[in-house]
Amino acid sequence: MIKKNGDAGYPRATGELLKVRRASLLSAAAIMLALGAARAETAPVGVPDKSFPESVTSTSDGTLYVGSFNHGGVTKISDGKAEQLVKPGAADSRSTLGVLADEKSGTLYVCSNDISAMGIAGPSDVKGAWLKTFDLKSGAPKGSFALSDPKSFCNDIVVGADGTAYVSDSFAPFVYSLKPRGTALATFATDPQLAPAKDGVGLDGIAIGADGNLYVTTFIPAKLFKIEMKDGKAGAVTELKPSRPLDHADALRAHGSGFLLIEGNGKLDKVTVKGSNATIDTIKDGLAEPVSVTQVGDVGWVAEGKLSYMIGDNKGKDPGPFKLTPIALPK
Repeated sequence: MIKKNGDAGYPRATGELLKVRRASLLSAAAIMLALGAARAETAPVGVPDKSFPESVTSTSDGTLYVGSFNHGGVTKISDGKAEQLVKPGAADSRSTLGVLADEKSGTLYVCSNDISAMGIAGPSDVKGAWLKTFDLKSGAPKGSFALSDPKSFCNDIVVGADGTAYVSDSFAPFVYSLKPRGTALATFATDPQLAPAKDGVGLDGIAIGADGNLYVTTFIPAKLFKIEMKDGKAGAVTELKPSRPLDHADALRAHGSGFLLIEGNGKLDKVTVKGSNATIDTIKDGLAEPVSVTQVGDVGWVAEGKLSYMIGDNKGKDPGPFKLTPIALPK
C-alpha cells in the first residue's frame, strides 16, 4: 500500500539404484507435463524501469496489467512483452494504485490518486481520489468517478457477478459501489471499525468470497473484515480473528474457497475463513515489499512494489529492477 517498508541431497547408490531413480524421475516428469504442471511456475517478468508498481491484475489468457505508483498509467504485459495500454495522465488520471481487469464488461478499473503531498507529482494536476475506467483492449477512457470524502484515497477494486464494482477507501471508512452503466459512486458500506486509526491506514484489499460476502483488509493496523452481502445490500461488519498476527495486510484476492493475501512485510498467504476465524498459511516469504497479487491458472503473480524507496526509509537509494514474481499456488 502506501508505506511498505531444499535441495535434497542424493545418497551414494549403486549403478542399478541410479537407473531406477532416473527412470522414476523421467516417468514423474512425463506425468507432470501431461497434467500441465510444468506451467506451475515460470520466470519473473520485468516491469518498466523506475516504475514503482502498486497493483497487478490479469486476464484469463495470462496477460498482466500493472499500474505505476509514481508515473501513472497502466502497462500491459503479454508473452513477456510490455506496452503502455493507458498512458500516464490519460483521462486526467494521476498516480495509479489498484487495477482490475473485468473481461465480462471489457473494462479496466483504475484507482487514481493525487499523492503530491507525498512528494510524487504524478502526470496531471487533477485533485482528489478517482475511480477511472478504460477499455480493456484499446485503453481508451470510458468513465471517471470521484470518491466523495475530501480525505478519500482510492485503493483497490473488485467486481461482483452482476457487474457491480466495489472500491476500498484507505483514508475514510467507506466501501463504494458502482453499478453497471452507473454515473456516480454510491456508499455501499460504512462502519466505525473500518475507519483509519490515528497515524494508521484504513481499507486496502477487497474481494468477494465464495460465500458471496465482501471481505476487506486494513493496512495499519493489519486486520481482516467480513461485510455481509444480501440482495445487493451491505449487512453486518465482522472483524475476523487471524490464526496469527498480520503485518501490513494489503491486497486480497479470491482463491478457490478462500483468499490470497499480501502482507507488506514480504509474504504471500493463503487465507481460509470459517465463521469469524481466519487461518493464515504462508505460501511464500521473503518477497521484496510485495503490494499485490493476481492469479493466472495455478500461478500467483506478485508485484514487488519496493515503495519504501519512493516514500519510505529507503528513499533516495537504488531499488534495483522491478519485477512481477510468479509463485506456484496450492491446490
